[in-house]
Amino acid sequence: MNHRTPSPDAFLERLGTHRKILYKIANAYCRRDADRDDLVSEMVLALWRSYARYDDRYAFSTWTYRVALNVAISFYRKRCRNEAFEAAWDDSLDRRPAEERDEQLETLLAFVATLPPIDRALVLAYLDGYTHADIAGILGLSQTNVATKISRLKERLRATVQAAMERNVR
Repeated sequence: MNHRTPSPDAFLERLGTHRKILYKIANAYCRRDADRDDLVSEMVLALWRSYARYDDRYAFSTWTYRVALNVAISFYRKRCRNEAFEAAWDDSLDRRPAEERDEQLETLLAFVATLPPIDRALVLAYLDGYTHADIAGILGLSQTNVATKISRLKERLRATVQAAMERNVR
């Protein structure tokens, strides 16, 4: 493990390269702009606090993903504990007119919004192209568990898409 005296400039440069990870996760876990901003701030703070313990043998993006997801899951649990969960995707995230939106994407986003925090994190990492091994490392699961969960989530998504298609035909 490569412990270092944290350099704010080096940290900010590396974080700048991977900042999209933070916003992608924040968008998946928060519906309101103010909550997303708060979550990104908490992620950056957590990343800075743990930067001295970052191990260069691993990809910075994987480490960032793992820390950010852990913060997002904790944030989500704290903020949403007393709120009613809304399954519909927040239209403010996609400012295109409704007729220009991709129905399949809308179905996927609505599906992801209904998932528990760990499954949501798993789907996000999978959609970002992380391997089962990377996802296992990020979430602290076994590769077998990751593969099983992904398979089950794909099946649930297929059923959701099928039901949406059947509703549209009627």
